[in-house]
Amino acid sequence: MIIYSGIKSDFMEAIENASIASQIKDNIYNKMHRNTSESEFRSWQNSLQSMYIVLADSQIPKDTGIAIEYNIPQTSKRVDFIISGYDEDRKPNVIIIELKQWSDAQAVQGQDALVETYTGGALRKVVHPSYQAWSYKAVIEDYNSDVQNYKISLHPCAYLHNYSKSNPDKLEQSQYQEYIAEAPMYGQGEVSKLREFIKKSVVYGDEKSILYKIENGKIRPSKSLQDSIKKMIDGNQEFVMLDEQKVVFEDILLNSLKCKKDKKKRTIIVEGGPGTGKTVVAINLLAKLTQEGQFVQYTSKNSAPRNVYAKKLSGYKKSSVLNMFKGSGSYVDLESNIVDTILCDEAHRLNEKSGLFSNLGENQIKEIIHASTCSVFFIDESQRVTLKDIGTVNEIKKWAKELGSEVKELELVSQFRCNGSNGYLAWLDHVLEIRETANLDMQDIDYDIQILDSPNQVKEIIFEKNKEANKARILAGYCWEWIREGKSRTDIHDIVIDDFEMSWNLDNTPTFAIDPKSVNEIGCIHTSQGLEFDYVGVIIGDDMRYEEGHIVTDFTKRAKTDQSLKGIKALYKNNPERALKEADEIIKNTYRTLMTRGMKGCYVYCTDGKLAEYLKQCIGRKR
Repeated sequence: MIIYSGIKSDFMEAIENASIASQIKDNIYNKMHRNTSESEFRSWQNSLQSMYIVLADSQIPKDTGIAIEYNIPQTSKRVDFIISGYDEDRKPNVIIIELKQWSDAQAVQGQDALVETYTGGALRKVVHPSYQAWSYKAVIEDYNSDVQNYKISLHPCAYLHNYSKSNPDKLEQSQYQEYIAEAPMYGQGEVSKLREFIKKSVVYGDEKSILYKIENGKIRPSKSLQDSIKKMIDGNQEFVMLDEQKVVFEDILLNSLKCKKDKKKRTIIVEGGPGTGKTVVAINLLAKLTQEGQFVQYTSKNSAPRNVYAKKLSGYKKSSVLNMFKGSGSYVDLESNIVDTILCDEAHRLNEKSGLFSNLGENQIKEIIHASTCSVFFIDESQRVTLKDIGTVNEIKKWAKELGSEVKELELVSQFRCNGSNGYLAWLDHVLEIRETANLDMQDIDYDIQILDSPNQVKEIIFEKNKEANKARILAGYCWEWIREGKSRTDIHDIVIDDFEMSWNLDNTPTFAIDPKSVNEIGCIHTSQGLEFDYVGVIIGDDMRYEEGHIVTDFTKRAKTDQSLKGIKALYKNNPERALKEADEIIKNTYRTLMTRGMKGCYVYCTDGKLAEYLKQCIGRKR
């Protein structure tokens, strides 16, 4: 959907008459049924005045197409400004321009394509404008059939019309050059350079005809995207499915293809514990359904699995495959059935509200089912680890019924892919008093679980195990503050236990699970849930101890920076019994999840000595 479209002469006249912002405001109300804020209105006035100056060149044809606020279908992304026309060989071209009113911004070291600037009333990390423009080009090329069929060339760039570049400029450092090469960045005083960029591709006008194709092209994955993701999956041993996983995969595939054919909504719920291969099935479906010509997305609440699996698929190179991975809050405003299939991993982590301030949308489960013809939820109810987590089988069924979506339930039986140990999971549930099982000890269970006497011992083992394949990490309960001043520095140690000192995972490590250097950091539930390692070291903090023959949890020992139990104090004042029950479940589930990330072994240190002795006894053998 394009909010405003016209030819260059129409646009120039609307600027001269000071009517362009009002036209956009009216179109947004008529097309999107929402009002425009005063700040957004002023933004258009300022930025579009700058584009008027750029286009005031007689060599840019009067009948060149102009589009403002193009909403990329099936996404919440909007292209600020589009110019369309033909080059000297009469080939169709489109200029994509990302407009920014920034007057200042800072480079962010160690994080791919991120910069820091003042926006939305605060200093925030956002993507580099060149990356933003390039990503829009990538998703349009990958999914717009008319762009593919008519061989429309897309040329992205960024225009920061209030930003005065320095020499050398901080936003043009080497870390950003691969994106700037794809989408040049122009600043204040570089009007002539931007004009030349436009005139290379737009020599003749098109009377908006190319814009019409952009707006009305059918959504389907390009052949290059299909081939690309197939190549990423084929031969990758990490994504090979075992017996039961293959059965579930084929069942979901069949039902998803049915949805595409008969347009009937279907919701599939896949239950499975740690190590069952839920994500392996999801990634294989992402690849296969894309090859079948579907528009399919992988979504999760937690960014960690998205970041890791996107990187594993695409390698360490810039790739449009990243556009296939979405946060669970991406479906707030989408039309019904706009996405063919949404694969929701870690569905137990879904929230009601979305957005930075949890003020958007109604319910993420409802929004995912609403936006897709086929919705697939991979879930483990025993991994609910925050008060906001609402993902349950019953909740999914409720919304599926309300939205007229047929429900099918499947199950992946727990099996650690390396050691096949259901017994360890049952033992852990019994020991943590989550549920009673017959597994009272670890005798005859092929899994390396050790309770160690110091965190340094944990560190030594994990560091040694990590040398094998970079698949060992230390994790901890959230009982230590994440010091703001040290979020990007390994020399500031958050977790200190006697002579043991280490830092939480750094904020510039979005892929903690696979970055080689991150073995020197400690991960929490948010950086590890949904991921697997060969070995994990787990530090159990003061929020869980052993008293009078029972496991006791204590939410007051959690760090103040922990958001998992946000609101628990208020709940405790009003309903102490419920608060204690909720906190107990979340704390136990957290440690259960941490202690099941290692497929081959888990090495534990407890700050509570009595808890350590209890766990040693439960193992059935002294270490």
